[in-house]
Amino acid sequence: MTVLDVYNLQKEKVSEVELNKDVFSVPIKKHVLHQVVVAQLAGHRTGTAASKNRAAVKGSGAKLWRQKGTGRARVGKASSPTRKGGGVAFGPSPRSYDQKIPKKVRKSALRMALTDKVQCEQLFVIDDFTLPEIKTKHFVEAMNQFDVQKALIVTNEKSENLEKSSKNVPKIKVMRSEGLNVYDILKHDTLFLERMAVDKIQEALGS
Repeated sequence: MTVLDVYNLQKEKVSEVELNKDVFSVPIKKHVLHQVVVAQLAGHRTGTAASKNRAAVKGSGAKLWRQKGTGRARVGKASSPTRKGGGVAFGPSPRSYDQKIPKKVRKSALRMALTDKVQCEQLFVIDDFTLPEIKTKHFVEAMNQFDVQKALIVTNEKSENLEKSSKNVPKIKVMRSEGLNVYDILKHDTLFLERMAVDKIQEALGS
């Protein structure tokens, strides 16, 4: 098993934690990470783009002029896509961009992303990330101890003081262990895990 130091917010070692090798030490397959990240980003697309086709354009269905004898080109309805104000041919319509990814593949990708952070020494385990009060200054001071600027912080439970203190700090995201995902892990340079959150993650992803 991999053993990591557990720090407090002053970056003082307080204990150690053993990481499950089935979660934090697995083979990394880039194509699996890519597949899951693409699916996750696709799911964020709204898919609400829409245009009116000729059936949706409001107007008379009468023929504008007779077929022959006028010297002009033959014509049908005013809603024809070839006329100004007519419907749009082959325009966008509301759709879902969701991509189905098997649960086992999503879990596997999470293990790979966590393994990558361990191998790159970008994972810190924090004993407790609770702040005494809502104050951005205190949060920034804690981040400066670890010399990080772009970080994902994963907590065991909801922490209002931490979430509000970090809200105005750019490139910092706080979430609970239930919301952990591949995209956010890979997007941020550093990953902070609360000691109790490590147990939850290993329980959820352990084989």
